[in-house]
Amino acid sequence: MEDFAAHVGLSRPTVSKYFNDPQSVREKTRKRIEKAITDSGFRPNMFAVNLKRQRTKILGVIIPNAIDPFYMELTRRIEEIASEAGYFAIVLSSNGSPDLEAEAIERFESMNVAGAIVAPLGQPRGQSKLDSLASRVPLIYVDAPGHEGMPYVGTDNRQSMGLIVDYLCRSGTPPCFLDMPDVNLNARLRRAAYEQAMEQAGFEPRVLPVAPTKSWDFEAFAHRAVSEHLAAGLPSSTLLCANDRLAFGALLAAWEAGLKVGRDADCRLRIAGHDDHPLARYTCPPLTTVAQDYAEIARLATNRLLENLGGQAADSATGASGDALLLKASIMLRASA
Repeated sequence: MEDFAAHVGLSRPTVSKYFNDPQSVREKTRKRIEKAITDSGFRPNMFAVNLKRQRTKILGVIIPNAIDPFYMELTRRIEEIASEAGYFAIVLSSNGSPDLEAEAIERFESMNVAGAIVAPLGQPRGQSKLDSLASRVPLIYVDAPGHEGMPYVGTDNRQSMGLIVDYLCRSGTPPCFLDMPDVNLNARLRRAAYEQAMEQAGFEPRVLPVAPTKSWDFEAFAHRAVSEHLAAGLPSSTLLCANDRLAFGALLAAWEAGLKVGRDADCRLRIAGHDDHPLARYTCPPLTTVAQDYAEIARLATNRLLENLGGQAADSATGASGDALLLKASIMLRASA
C-alpha cells in the first residue's frame, strides 16, 4: 500500500481511505487513483486488511446447498450488493449437514465477520451456534426463519401455496401433495400452508406418505416416491409438489409410467410445483408453478444487514411482520397443470 501510495503521489491514508470507500475521496483524487490502479494492476490484499481491523468488511453467507439454483442466484446477488457497498462476501455451504453448518459458523467467528446472512437447517446444534453468532454480530435469515423475532427475509408460503392450491382446485381435481424431505423449517412451513389452503378451499388435505429422509437430492427422492404411488394409485389426478425439483422427479416417474401430463382433455395427470426453478419452463411439458423472487430476497436481506452495520442501503420493502419480510409469489401458468 505504501509503495502504491508513493507511485500515485498521495499519502497512504488517502489511498487507504479510497479502498475503504471510493466515494469518500474527491472525484479528482478518485480518478487519479483509479488510473494508477489500471496502469499498475495493483490490488490490496483485502482479506489481510480485514483481519487486521477490529471491525472487518467481510460478510459471511451460509447456504445448505451450493448447486441449487435458488441458492446460486441468492449468493450471486448478495456478493454483488456487498461489493457495491465496500464489503465482500464469503460463501460456505453446509451441504445439508448440521455438523458442517456448525463448522461454517465457527469459521466465520474466527474470521471476525461483520455480519452474516444464513439459510438455516434448523437443527439444534447449528441453531445454538447461530444464536451465539447473532449475539455478537448482525445476522439475517433467508429462505427459512430462525427463532421467532429474528430478522428474516423469505417467501410468504401461505400466500404462495394458497395461490397455487386455489388455481388447481378451480381448474380441475383438488391436488394431493408431495412433501419435501424434512431438511429445514421451510419444508414444514410449506406442508402446513398446503393443508391450510386445502381446508380453506373446502377440501381434505392429502399428503402422500413417504419414507423419512434428510436428503437434498430432491429429484431422485421424488422420482422414487411418485413411481411407488403411481403403481399403487395416486389419490388424485393432480399432484402438487413442494418445490420444482420434486416436480422434475415426478414428471420423469409419470413419463416412465406412460402417463400424459398436462391440462388437455387427453391428459391423465396434472403436476405443479413451487419456486419457478430456471429449468421449469423447459420441462416436458413446461411446469406450472409459483415464482419466488430470488433476487429481491437477496437484495432485501443484504440491505437489512448493511443497515444494521451502518452501511448505505437501498429502500426497505413493505410487507414486514415484526422482524420478518415476507414476499408475495406469482403464479406461472404453463402446460403441466
